[in-house]
Amino acid sequence: MKPIELEKAVEKVKQVGIRQWLLDELTRAFEDARKGKLKTYDEHHFEQNWIKNIILLRDAVVERRYEPSPSVAFVIFKPMVREIFAAPFRDRVIHHFLYNMQAGWWDRRFLYDSYSCRVGKGTLFGIQRAQKMMWRASENFTKEAYVIKLDIRGYFMSLPRQKLYERIKWGLDRQFADVIDDPVGYKIYKICDYLWRMIIFDDPASKAWKRGPRDNWNPAVLPPEKSLFTQEPGYGVVIGNLTSQLVSNIYLGQLDRFIYFDLGYKYYGRYVDDFYIMVPEEQYSQAKEDVAVIEKYLREELGLIMHKKKRYYQNVKKGMSFLGARVYPHCLYPSDRLQKNFRRAALEMTQGFKNIETIVSYMGIMTHLDASNYIRTVFEEMGWDFRI
Repeated sequence: MKPIELEKAVEKVKQVGIRQWLLDELTRAFEDARKGKLKTYDEHHFEQNWIKNIILLRDAVVERRYEPSPSVAFVIFKPMVREIFAAPFRDRVIHHFLYNMQAGWWDRRFLYDSYSCRVGKGTLFGIQRAQKMMWRASENFTKEAYVIKLDIRGYFMSLPRQKLYERIKWGLDRQFADVIDDPVGYKIYKICDYLWRMIIFDDPASKAWKRGPRDNWNPAVLPPEKSLFTQEPGYGVVIGNLTSQLVSNIYLGQLDRFIYFDLGYKYYGRYVDDFYIMVPEEQYSQAKEDVAVIEKYLREELGLIMHKKKRYYQNVKKGMSFLGARVYPHCLYPSDRLQKNFRRAALEMTQGFKNIETIVSYMGIMTHLDASNYIRTVFEEMGWDFRI
């Protein structure tokens, strides 16, 4: 997705008007939203009269009549139990518009080692960077080094919407600083601010309809801290929206800078709410003490709670689980969960419940890990030729 350049956007609006510019950008967002996605009924319905629907969406935004539509809520169980809200295609167009408007500006201000929702980065990149951190912290294994891995409890569900909007607004004010005095630049700024407010302060749980067995929302199946339906008013964003991925990264960018610049830990990485610090042996005692400092910062500054049970302290030689891999200094193995899910997917494919694309998606990550023996074993169990 090519980010929008504000100066060029302002010049174009002066030439064609705000309505035509917004129509063009929503059309681009529409094309982005439909790339690489399975065609749903909702998307087919939108596409049948897509020109009319984009015009209606443009008018709703310009006239401040837009508001998010009801979503479909469902529970998934792989790779872990999660509640997902699937936004209607119309809203996904808006999400892509906002992403195009702001993701590029924010990306230049993120730390290099935050990996989620960034072009050219992701799961494999994060895994390989974690291994490089092990080398650097141990100075190519000439000294002992340690890893501290931490997690935030119920991250998406506990995000305070007001603080989230304030952070987004902070970025908008700075992104538009050079054009906001121009009446045209101000119009674009107000459109972005309006759409962010509508999305962040929307309460999807109040109007979503649930798909799947009601027992999926039983607290024994889906813990309350993982459901938007059980959160206090003003807290939580949905899992599944592009804007949720972006704002979650924006919000924890503050934590990144606190750990990296204020506390001074250079061997640091984060994927969504899963983050680690690696230190040489002489810094290990201080790093363990600073876990309480990080916990206090999360609680007092960001309104978040660190998970008490998901804390990992270990010598880097013993590795760590990160992003579906078991990361060691000299090798990368698939995690137990990834192995289990791959074997299950292969079995379900032989039974006709899965298609080849599922296996290919797992192979996409596993072929970059030291997993050839495991893949061979699974293939032989299924009666497949490993050479394929």
